Amino acid sequence: MEPFIYDLSRPGRRGVDMPDPDVPLTPLPSEYLRDDLPLPEINEAEVVRHYIRLSQKNYAVDKGFYPLGSCTMKYNPKINERMARLPGFAQIHPLQDPSTVQGAMQLMYELQQMLAEIAGLAAVSLQPAAGAHGELSGVLIMRAAQVARGQGHRHKILVPDSAHGTNPASTTMSGLTVVEIPSGADGNVDMDALKAQLDDQVVGLMITNPSTLGLFEQHIVEVCRLVHEAGGFVYGDGANLNAIMGIARPGDLGIDVLHFNLHKTFSTPHGGGGPGSGPVGVTAELADFLPGPIVAQNEAGEYVWMMPARSIGRVKAFHGNFGMHVRAYTYIRMHGAEGLRRVSEDAVLNANYLQALLKQRGDYPIPHGDRFCMHEFVAQGRIAGAEGVHTLDIAKRLIDYGFHPPTIYFPLIVPEALMIEPTETETKETLDAFADALTAIAHEARTDPERLHTAPHTAPVRRLDEVRAARQPILARVPGREPA
Repeated sequence: MEPFIYDLSRPGRRGVDMPDPDVPLTPLPSEYLRDDLPLPEINEAEVVRHYIRLSQKNYAVDKGFYPLGSCTMKYNPKINERMARLPGFAQIHPLQDPSTVQGAMQLMYELQQMLAEIAGLAAVSLQPAAGAHGELSGVLIMRAAQVARGQGHRHKILVPDSAHGTNPASTTMSGLTVVEIPSGADGNVDMDALKAQLDDQVVGLMITNPSTLGLFEQHIVEVCRLVHEAGGFVYGDGANLNAIMGIARPGDLGIDVLHFNLHKTFSTPHGGGGPGSGPVGVTAELADFLPGPIVAQNEAGEYVWMMPARSIGRVKAFHGNFGMHVRAYTYIRMHGAEGLRRVSEDAVLNANYLQALLKQRGDYPIPHGDRFCMHEFVAQGRIAGAEGVHTLDIAKRLIDYGFHPPTIYFPLIVPEALMIEPTETETKETLDAFADALTAIAHEARTDPERLHTAPHTAPVRRLDEVRAARQPILARVPGREPA
């Protein structure tokens, strides 16, 4: 086992020597001082080696295929990073006078307009800090608009069972009531079940299209019409926009509110807890309710901060995660309209190729394999002749083959789900190798199931007791307090 950084500590070792101060000293507040602070004493070379070793254990999209269904872990172009590090973007402060940051505000203004155009909506706020944060903002917008209509008694949000799991959470956080709408055998929303819930208590419907089944909702226009006729709004979960960008605009289909995952569709960093960005767009009817401030132009052509007339207020300090705005803006400008459409076409092509390949080989059931999928598809970890092997075993064994596992056990409506999204940035050779790994694992499941039950075998950390880890987490290693 490689030494931990505390094990390398030796008294008197230092990574840097600070010069004596050349200004008067100020006493430190005694209430914050400790007599003993057991920080490691270690030289610079060992510190660097320690963190380099840790980084080499990480699996990232820059290192290999990352087929996380529903999360769109696409490659992040390095030009985005260079643009975000330009001094005029990286070294500004949100409290600066607007006259000193006109370039940054112009970028935000144009990004608002570009996202609105892509979605077929009227206005966008860049403030929300993640997709679920955009969802929460969208539900609050719908609720505020209903109150403004004199419909404050409405309290139901309809959520199809093929929607993202954050949709019910966002509804509950808004103080509203979740009503689940089942899917039919074809993967679409059950229209009879939807109609049965459309009454004068409905605030709106939250729908993920394409759904978490990787399917385009074939009745989306009719769904939106029915909800509108009942006096509700339709919220579109934009997490799967990577499948339809440049091909279909949600606003044209009847969507009233939509959030954008910049860290999915528009290639800003995704993972590690953020920073994310989840701008929210709305129709003209709802523009006054957007969170703010947003960027506007005055008569002199200057960019100014503007709070929408009936805004739900701030949902984040300052103006959102600006560095993510720069990256997404760069991605959109680099591709242009034709390029963005090509992104979606290639994402859908890759997913259908991989689905067809696995369907042809026949090792993994694909519940909706009779339909073309969109950017992702859902297979099942149910291998004939290996009834004791489960999706978790398959996912862990994939690590030994050098692949990050896909999303597992979601969506919940598919037992033993393997939710696979290849994205547009992967080559045919990568997809073939991934399919070959799944085929080899299916063979092992029938001939040597114990090899799957004990996987992974080559990872730095082996199979964990995940229930115990959740209930008894060890969040930091302290010398003398080793885990049992």
